[in-house]
Amino acid sequence: MEDTNSLPNPNAAPALLEKFRHLMGLIRFSHTIFALPFALLAAILAWYETGRFRILDLVGILLCMVFARSAAMAFNRLVDRKQDALNPRTANRHIPAGLLSVSTVWTFTILCSLGFIASTMLFLPNTWPLILSVPLLLFLLGYSFTKRFTFLCHYWLAAGLMLSPIAAWIAITGNLSWTPVMLGLSVFFWVGGFDILYACQDAAFDKESALSSIPAYFGIPTALKIAALSHFCMLITLLAFWHFANLGPLFLGGIVVIALLLLYEHWLVKPSDLTRVNIAFFNINALISVGLLVLGIVDLWI
Repeated sequence: MEDTNSLPNPNAAPALLEKFRHLMGLIRFSHTIFALPFALLAAILAWYETGRFRILDLVGILLCMVFARSAAMAFNRLVDRKQDALNPRTANRHIPAGLLSVSTVWTFTILCSLGFIASTMLFLPNTWPLILSVPLLLFLLGYSFTKRFTFLCHYWLAAGLMLSPIAAWIAITGNLSWTPVMLGLSVFFWVGGFDILYACQDAAFDKESALSSIPAYFGIPTALKIAALSHFCMLITLLAFWHFANLGPLFLGGIVVIALLLLYEHWLVKPSDLTRVNIAFFNINALISVGLLVLGIVDLWI
């Protein structure tokens, strides 16, 4: 008689695929588009400056970006799972909704962290990425605790994403210059501004739960002004980046278009109407990040 326990489980593969799909939803994998284009733009400029392209550098940048962001997002969901369960806007996230277990997300976080550290070895003989990998990862993971002690949490997140073009430049060139620093600062002010806009949705909940954020601390009208100032600073640093990278009129024209997109983003979000925050958060910002990458490539090409 055949031992039924030894037969393969026909439901195992679909269950694994479903778990993988939930994990990608947990970390909002599609949002990688916000930071990755800036890292790639810095890499392209570094290859252009050094006159040396290595496929391993490209693979390393892609893997490091994906693993670092996935680890940070999964860890954030672990740290915030109790608050997410209490917040009506986030109660259906994967851990509070029971779609993923805490142990599964912990395992995923650890594997992604190890994957990030291992991926930095692709840049050898440049040892800087490997040396800096653990401090950088700890900084990224540390963001998850910032709402417990500072309303500047948005800019901790912004600093994490700011490091992506700077890290890509260091990984390829082994040094630092004003070009990646100005691009990184543009990311810093851009992310800080749109994260403030996004956090306006949770201003009341954050205040009631003793969580820190600029909208909860200053109120939504003032928070929107701070976000606008942050985006103005982004435009200034983009101009500085354009200058130091020695880019042409095409990229400069792109900065004008980005200024118009940011104005539209702030027109969409009003203190009395936050229903269009998600449109402003994803659609416009994805267009800005991808647009800058495309403009940078075309500008160099011509």
